[in-house]
Amino acid sequence: MTTTSRLLRLLSLLQTRRDWPGPLLASRLNVNDRTVRRDIDRLREMGYRIRATMGPDGGYRLDAGSELPPLLFDEDQTLAVALALQAAPALGAGLEEAAIRALGTIRQVMPSRLQHRLDALTITTIGPAGSATSRTIALDTLVALANTIRDRQSLRLDYAAPDTAPTGGPQPPAPRRVEPHHLVTSHGRWYLLGWDLDRDDSRLYRVERITLRTPHGPRFSLRPIPGGDVHDFVSARFKGSATNQWPCRGTVLLHLPAHDVLPFAGDGTVTAIDDRTCTLETGAWTWEALAASYGRFDAPMDVIGPPELAAAFATLAHRYAATSRHIGSD
Repeated sequence: MTTTSRLLRLLSLLQTRRDWPGPLLASRLNVNDRTVRRDIDRLREMGYRIRATMGPDGGYRLDAGSELPPLLFDEDQTLAVALALQAAPALGAGLEEAAIRALGTIRQVMPSRLQHRLDALTITTIGPAGSATSRTIALDTLVALANTIRDRQSLRLDYAAPDTAPTGGPQPPAPRRVEPHHLVTSHGRWYLLGWDLDRDDSRLYRVERITLRTPHGPRFSLRPIPGGDVHDFVSARFKGSATNQWPCRGTVLLHLPAHDVLPFAGDGTVTAIDDRTCTLETGAWTWEALAASYGRFDAPMDVIGPPELAAAFATLAHRYAATSRHIGSD
Protein backbone atom coordinates (compact mmCIF):
# COMPACT_ATOMS: atom_id res chain seq x y z
CA MET A 1 0.00 0.00 0.00
CA THR A 2 1.38 3.41 -0.95
CA THR A 3 1.61 6.20 1.61
CA THR A 4 -1.33 8.03 0.01
CA SER A 5 -3.50 4.91 -0.05
CA ARG A 6 -2.58 4.16 3.54
CA LEU A 7 -3.48 7.70 4.67
CA LEU A 8 -6.87 7.47 2.99
CA ARG A 9 -7.47 4.08 4.58
CA LEU A 10 -6.44 5.44 7.98
CA LEU A 11 -8.77 8.41 7.60
CA SER A 12 -11.61 6.12 6.63
CA LEU A 13 -11.05 4.03 9.77
CA LEU A 14 -10.92 7.08 12.03
CA GLN A 15 -14.27 8.29 10.65
CA THR A 16 -16.06 5.05 11.56
CA ARG A 17 -15.69 5.12 15.36
CA ARG A 18 -14.63 7.45 18.15
CA ASP A 19 -11.58 5.66 19.55
CA TRP A 20 -9.00 3.48 17.84
CA PRO A 21 -6.25 1.80 19.88
CA GLY A 22 -2.87 2.27 18.20
CA PRO A 23 -2.06 -1.44 17.92
CA LEU A 24 -5.45 -2.13 16.32
CA LEU A 25 -4.86 0.58 13.69
CA ALA A 26 -1.41 -0.86 12.98
CA SER A 27 -2.92 -4.31 12.55
CA ARG A 28 -5.66 -3.07 10.20
CA LEU A 29 -3.12 -1.19 8.07
CA ASN A 30 -0.49 -3.97 8.26
CA VAL A 31 2.19 -1.57 9.53
CA ASN A 32 4.00 -0.98 12.81
CA ASP A 33 3.04 1.50 15.56
CA ARG A 34 5.72 3.97 14.48
CA THR A 35 4.26 4.20 10.97
CA VAL A 36 0.82 4.83 12.45
CA ARG A 37 2.22 7.72 14.52
CA ARG A 38 3.87 9.24 11.43
CA ASP A 39 0.66 8.91 9.41
CA ILE A 40 -1.35 10.52 12.21
CA ASP A 41 1.07 13.47 12.15
CA ARG A 42 0.62 13.77 8.37
CA LEU A 43 -3.15 13.91 8.73
CA ARG A 44 -2.83 16.57 11.43
CA GLU A 45 -0.73 18.68 9.04
CA MET A 46 -3.61 18.42 6.52
CA GLY A 47 -6.05 19.91 9.02
CA TYR A 48 -7.53 16.84 10.67
CA ARG A 49 -7.80 17.20 14.42
CA ILE A 50 -6.72 13.85 15.82
CA ARG A 51 -6.34 13.59 19.57
CA ALA A 52 -4.23 10.93 21.25
CA THR A 53 -6.11 9.05 23.96
CA MET A 54 -4.43 7.90 27.13
CA GLY A 55 -4.48 4.37 28.47
CA PRO A 56 -2.73 1.03 28.24
CA ASP A 57 -3.37 0.69 24.54
CA GLY A 58 -2.68 4.32 23.57
CA GLY A 59 -5.21 5.22 20.90
CA TYR A 60 -6.49 8.01 18.66
CA ARG A 61 -9.74 9.92 18.23
CA LEU A 62 -10.85 12.07 15.29
CA ASP A 63 -12.40 15.27 16.68
CA ALA A 64 -14.10 18.26 15.12
CA GLY A 65 -11.65 20.95 14.05
CA SER A 66 -11.81 24.67 13.33
CA GLU A 67 -12.12 24.06 9.58
CA LEU A 68 -13.86 21.40 7.50
CA PRO A 69 -11.24 19.08 5.99
CA PRO A 70 -11.93 16.72 3.07
CA LEU A 71 -14.25 13.87 4.00
CA LEU A 72 -14.48 10.27 2.83
CA PHE A 73 -17.82 8.63 2.10
CA ASP A 74 -18.66 5.07 1.14
CA GLU A 75 -21.01 4.46 -1.80
CA ASP A 76 -24.23 4.41 0.22
CA GLN A 77 -23.23 7.55 2.12
CA THR A 78 -22.44 9.32 -1.16
CA LEU A 79 -25.81 8.46 -2.65
CA ALA A 80 -27.60 9.44 0.56
CA VAL A 81 -25.93 12.86 0.58
CA ALA A 82 -26.69 13.37 -3.11
CA LEU A 83 -30.32 12.38 -2.54
CA ALA A 84 -30.62 14.81 0.38
CA LEU A 85 -29.16 17.60 -1.74
CA GLN A 86 -31.85 17.03 -4.37
CA ALA A 87 -34.51 17.51 -1.68
CA ALA A 88 -32.77 20.53 -0.12
CA PRO A 89 -34.81 23.19 -1.98
CA ALA A 90 -37.86 22.14 0.08
CA LEU A 91 -36.08 23.44 3.18
CA GLY A 92 -36.13 26.99 1.85
CA ALA A 93 -33.70 29.48 3.42
CA GLY A 94 -32.00 30.06 0.06
CA LEU A 95 -30.32 26.65 0.00
CA GLU A 96 -31.21 25.72 -3.57
CA GLU A 97 -28.16 27.27 -5.29
CA ALA A 98 -25.72 25.94 -2.69
CA ALA A 99 -27.31 22.46 -2.90
CA ILE A 100 -26.98 22.42 -6.69
CA ARG A 101 -23.31 23.42 -6.49
CA ALA A 102 -22.61 20.82 -3.81
CA LEU A 103 -24.35 18.13 -5.86
CA GLY A 104 -22.25 19.07 -8.89
CA THR A 105 -19.07 18.87 -6.80
CA ILE A 106 -19.93 15.39 -5.53
CA ARG A 107 -20.98 14.13 -8.95
CA GLN A 108 -17.76 15.34 -10.58
CA VAL A 109 -15.59 13.02 -8.50
CA MET A 110 -17.92 10.02 -8.52
CA PRO A 111 -16.88 6.84 -10.32
CA SER A 112 -19.04 6.11 -13.35
CA ARG A 113 -20.97 3.31 -11.61
CA LEU A 114 -22.11 5.76 -8.90
CA GLN A 115 -22.93 8.45 -11.44
CA HIS A 116 -25.14 5.92 -13.18
CA ARG A 117 -27.02 5.19 -9.95
CA LEU A 118 -27.29 8.88 -9.05
CA ASP A 119 -28.65 9.84 -12.46
CA ALA A 120 -31.51 7.40 -11.89
CA LEU A 121 -32.35 9.00 -8.52
CA THR A 122 -34.36 11.93 -9.87
CA ILE A 123 -37.02 13.03 -7.40
CA THR A 124 -39.76 15.61 -7.12
CA THR A 125 -40.13 17.39 -3.77
CA ILE A 126 -43.58 18.70 -2.89
CA GLY A 127 -44.26 20.88 0.11
CA PRO A 128 -41.84 21.50 2.96
CA ALA A 129 -39.52 18.86 4.30
CA GLY A 130 -41.07 17.03 7.21
CA SER A 131 -40.53 14.34 9.79
CA ALA A 132 -43.56 12.14 9.26
CA THR A 133 -43.53 8.97 11.28
CA SER A 134 -43.02 6.13 8.84
CA ARG A 135 -41.05 2.96 8.43
CA THR A 136 -37.45 3.33 7.40
CA ILE A 137 -36.97 2.99 3.66
CA ALA A 138 -33.83 1.25 2.48
CA LEU A 139 -31.69 3.16 0.01
CA ASP A 140 -31.56 -0.01 -2.12
CA THR A 141 -35.35 0.18 -2.52
CA LEU A 142 -35.20 3.77 -3.77
CA VAL A 143 -32.38 2.87 -6.13
CA ALA A 144 -34.29 -0.17 -7.45
CA LEU A 145 -37.39 1.94 -8.09
CA ALA A 146 -35.31 4.69 -9.71
CA ASN A 147 -33.65 2.17 -12.01
CA THR A 148 -37.01 0.85 -13.24
CA ILE A 149 -38.17 4.42 -13.86
CA ARG A 150 -35.05 5.16 -15.86
CA ASP A 151 -35.26 1.89 -17.82
CA ARG A 152 -39.05 2.16 -18.30
CA GLN A 153 -39.53 -1.31 -16.92
CA SER A 154 -42.88 -2.21 -15.39
CA LEU A 155 -43.08 -3.52 -11.82
CA ARG A 156 -44.75 -6.36 -10.01
CA LEU A 157 -45.26 -5.36 -6.39
CA ASP A 158 -47.18 -6.20 -3.24
CA TYR A 159 -48.83 -3.21 -1.60
CA ALA A 160 -49.56 -3.52 2.11
CA ALA A 161 -52.72 -2.14 3.68
CA PRO A 162 -52.29 1.09 5.70
CA ASP A 163 -50.40 0.74 8.98
CA THR A 164 -49.53 -2.90 8.34
CA ALA A 165 -46.33 -4.53 7.28
CA PRO A 166 -46.24 -6.54 4.05
CA THR A 167 -47.15 -10.15 4.76
CA GLY A 168 -47.04 -13.33 2.78
CA GLY A 169 -50.05 -15.40 3.80
CA PRO A 170 -50.93 -18.84 2.45
CA GLN A 171 -52.84 -17.22 -0.43
CA PRO A 172 -51.25 -13.82 -1.05
CA PRO A 173 -53.13 -11.42 -3.32
CA ALA A 174 -52.05 -11.03 -6.89
CA PRO A 175 -49.28 -8.46 -7.28
CA ARG A 176 -50.02 -4.99 -8.56
CA ARG A 177 -48.77 -4.30 -12.07
CA VAL A 178 -47.40 -0.77 -12.28
CA GLU A 179 -45.61 1.33 -14.87
CA PRO A 180 -43.40 3.52 -12.63
CA HIS A 181 -43.09 7.16 -13.59
CA HIS A 182 -41.55 9.23 -10.81
CA LEU A 183 -40.30 9.24 -7.22
CA VAL A 184 -41.86 11.93 -5.04
CA THR A 185 -41.04 13.05 -1.50
CA SER A 186 -43.41 15.14 0.58
CA HIS A 187 -43.47 15.96 4.30
CA GLY A 188 -41.01 13.22 5.16
CA ARG A 189 -42.66 10.45 3.14
CA TRP A 190 -41.70 8.79 -0.14
CA TYR A 191 -44.17 8.02 -2.91
CA LEU A 192 -44.03 6.26 -6.26
CA LEU A 193 -46.13 7.78 -9.01
CA GLY A 194 -47.11 5.17 -11.57
CA TRP A 195 -49.78 3.88 -13.92
CA ASP A 196 -51.73 1.00 -12.39
CA LEU A 197 -52.35 -1.41 -15.26
CA ASP A 198 -55.19 -3.22 -13.50
CA ARG A 199 -57.01 -0.05 -12.43
CA ASP A 200 -56.23 1.86 -15.64
CA ASP A 201 -55.32 5.00 -13.69
CA SER A 202 -52.37 6.98 -12.36
CA ARG A 203 -51.81 6.15 -8.69
CA LEU A 204 -49.59 7.22 -5.81
CA TYR A 205 -47.98 4.45 -3.76
CA ARG A 206 -46.33 4.91 -0.38
CA VAL A 207 -42.86 3.45 -0.87
CA GLU A 208 -42.70 2.09 2.67
CA ARG A 209 -45.69 -0.15 1.88
CA ILE A 210 -44.17 -1.54 -1.34
CA THR A 211 -42.55 -4.96 -1.58
CA LEU A 212 -41.03 -5.56 -4.99
CA ARG A 213 -41.45 -8.90 -6.70
CA THR A 214 -38.94 -10.40 -9.08
CA PRO A 215 -38.57 -10.58 -11.90
CA HIS A 216 -39.84 -7.20 -13.04
CA GLY A 217 -42.38 -6.93 -15.84
CA PRO A 218 -41.84 -5.96 -19.48
CA ARG A 219 -40.66 -2.57 -20.71
CA PHE A 220 -43.27 0.04 -21.56
CA SER A 221 -43.77 3.29 -23.42
CA LEU A 222 -44.06 6.24 -21.05
CA ARG A 223 -47.60 7.60 -20.68
CA PRO A 224 -48.04 11.37 -20.29
CA ILE A 225 -48.93 12.65 -16.85
CA PRO A 226 -52.39 14.29 -16.81
CA GLY A 227 -51.74 18.00 -17.13
CA GLY A 228 -48.13 17.33 -18.11
CA ASP A 229 -46.55 18.33 -14.78
CA VAL A 230 -45.62 15.87 -12.02
CA HIS A 231 -45.60 18.51 -9.27
CA ASP A 232 -49.06 19.85 -10.15
CA PHE A 233 -50.58 16.41 -10.62
CA VAL A 234 -49.33 15.02 -7.29
CA SER A 235 -50.17 18.24 -5.42
CA ALA A 236 -53.71 18.00 -6.79
CA ARG A 237 -54.00 14.41 -5.53
CA PHE A 238 -52.87 15.53 -2.06
CA LYS A 239 -55.55 18.22 -2.15
CA GLY A 240 -58.23 15.76 -3.25
CA SER A 241 -58.86 17.76 -6.40
CA ALA A 242 -58.61 17.25 -10.15
CA THR A 243 -56.43 20.37 -10.38
CA ASN A 244 -53.73 21.81 -8.15
CA GLN A 245 -56.29 23.90 -6.30
CA TRP A 246 -58.14 23.31 -3.04
CA PRO A 247 -61.81 22.49 -3.67
CA CYS A 248 -62.80 25.07 -1.05
CA ARG A 249 -61.10 28.46 -0.68
CA GLY A 250 -62.00 31.35 1.57
CA THR A 251 -60.69 34.48 3.24
CA VAL A 252 -60.95 35.81 6.80
CA LEU A 253 -59.79 38.96 8.53
CA LEU A 254 -57.59 37.93 11.47
CA HIS A 255 -57.06 40.29 14.37
CA LEU A 256 -53.36 39.48 14.43
CA PRO A 257 -50.34 41.18 12.83
CA ALA A 258 -49.23 39.62 9.57
CA HIS A 259 -45.82 38.58 10.96
CA ASP A 260 -47.56 36.39 13.55
CA VAL A 261 -49.65 34.64 10.88
CA LEU A 262 -47.06 34.11 8.13
CA PRO A 263 -45.13 31.25 9.82
CA PHE A 264 -48.34 29.19 10.05
CA ALA A 265 -50.05 30.15 6.79
CA GLY A 266 -48.83 27.14 4.77
CA ASP A 267 -49.73 27.71 1.13
CA GLY A 268 -52.15 30.51 2.05
CA THR A 269 -51.81 34.19 1.15
CA VAL A 270 -51.35 36.71 3.98
CA THR A 271 -52.05 40.40 3.35
CA ALA A 272 -51.29 42.99 6.03
CA ILE A 273 -54.11 45.49 6.68
CA ASP A 274 -52.43 47.43 9.47
CA ASP A 275 -50.12 46.72 12.40
CA ARG A 276 -52.76 44.63 14.18
CA THR A 277 -54.80 42.89 11.48
CA CYS A 278 -54.33 40.94 8.25
CA THR A 279 -56.28 38.77 5.84
CA LEU A 280 -55.56 35.11 5.18
CA GLU A 281 -56.79 33.37 2.04
CA THR A 282 -56.32 29.62 2.04
CA GLY A 283 -58.03 26.36 1.14
CA ALA A 284 -59.01 22.89 2.34
CA TRP A 285 -60.90 19.75 1.30
CA THR A 286 -64.23 20.87 2.77
CA TRP A 287 -65.70 24.12 4.07
CA GLU A 288 -65.83 22.75 7.62
CA ALA A 289 -62.18 21.70 7.44
CA LEU A 290 -61.29 25.18 6.18
CA ALA A 291 -63.20 26.88 8.99
CA ALA A 292 -61.55 24.62 11.56
CA SER A 293 -58.09 25.39 10.17
CA TYR A 294 -58.49 29.07 11.06
CA GLY A 295 -59.04 28.12 14.69
CA ARG A 296 -55.33 27.38 15.10
CA PHE A 297 -54.63 31.13 15.28
CA ASP A 298 -56.67 31.50 18.50
CA ALA A 299 -57.73 35.06 17.66
CA PRO A 300 -60.91 36.96 16.80
CA MET A 301 -61.72 36.94 13.08
CA ASP A 302 -64.31 38.07 10.54
CA VAL A 303 -65.34 36.12 7.47
CA ILE A 304 -64.76 38.01 4.24
CA GLY A 305 -66.12 35.26 2.03
CA PRO A 306 -67.55 33.24 0.51
CA PRO A 307 -70.92 32.57 2.22
CA GLU A 308 -70.13 28.83 2.37
CA LEU A 309 -67.27 29.58 4.76
CA ALA A 310 -69.52 31.59 7.05
CA ALA A 311 -72.04 28.73 7.04
CA ALA A 312 -69.25 26.27 7.90
CA PHE A 313 -68.30 28.37 10.96
CA ALA A 314 -71.95 28.20 12.09
CA THR A 315 -71.98 24.42 11.59
CA LEU A 316 -68.83 24.04 13.68
CA ALA A 317 -70.22 26.33 16.38
CA HIS A 318 -73.29 24.10 16.79
CA ARG A 319 -71.15 20.98 16.69
CA TYR A 320 -68.72 22.24 19.34
CA ALA A 321 -71.56 23.53 21.53
CA ALA A 322 -73.20 20.11 21.42
CA THR A 323 -69.90 18.49 22.33
CA SER A 324 -69.45 20.80 25.32
CA ARG A 325 -72.98 19.99 26.58
CA HIS A 326 -72.16 16.26 26.46
CA ILE A 327 -69.03 16.89 28.49
CA GLY A 328 -71.01 18.88 31.06
CA SER A 329 -73.65 16.15 31.40
CA ASP A 330 -71.00 13.56 32.22
